[in-house]
Amino acid sequence: MSAPASPPVLEARHVHRWYGSGPGRFHALDDVSMRVDAGESVAVVGKSGSGKSTLMHLLALLDSPDEGELLVDGAPTRALRATDVQRLRNERFGFVFQQFFLNPAESVLDNVVLPLTIAGVPAARRRRRGMELLERFGLADKAANRATDLSGGQKQRVVLSRALVGQPSVVFADEPTGNLDSATGAQVADELFELHRDGITVVLVTHDEELAARCDRRLHVQDGRLVTAVAA
Repeated sequence: MSAPASPPVLEARHVHRWYGSGPGRFHALDDVSMRVDAGESVAVVGKSGSGKSTLMHLLALLDSPDEGELLVDGAPTRALRATDVQRLRNERFGFVFQQFFLNPAESVLDNVVLPLTIAGVPAARRRRRGMELLERFGLADKAANRATDLSGGQKQRVVLSRALVGQPSVVFADEPTGNLDSATGAQVADELFELHRDGITVVLVTHDEELAARCDRRLHVQDGRLVTAVAA
């Protein structure tokens, strides 16, 4: 007898999301069902305002659907308390956004280890893990610098380090190369796909066709609906 198939790492079932109220109410996601399996790289594509970032925010548990169900590793998330959702995000997910969201008042190392600080990891362990990642991305000599002292490419590598510091199984990236020049963006893209080769699931929102084409699958969102889900 063959072993049962593993549940998807992420799944949306008949998900709806509205914004606003009254005549201006906007249906941002309309009956979306999809799944992401462990170890996949998936590009979510579509025009601006299509709902692709809304879908990513829901999958990442940064927002909640108005209807439908979100599951992580086959387990429904709707009944989870806010503290349980925060812990699940912190333990399982890493995030890379177009905006760097680095604290200019903190050192590069402190920005990297923020998820571990939130989780209450002892300072020595935080520092050791943070320095491992800064070394990986060639920024160990910048650990004591302020984020404002870095170039755009260096800032995005700090963000990648922060995304990985909790050893997540899924990394979400929303337009991760959007604020970078083409050469630096290509380097950051290579680093993202190196994570995928290491076995991390990558969910990527992008307008960049070349970046999307490197993923295992492409989910095309249009007017809040999932219109295609095909191999890239």
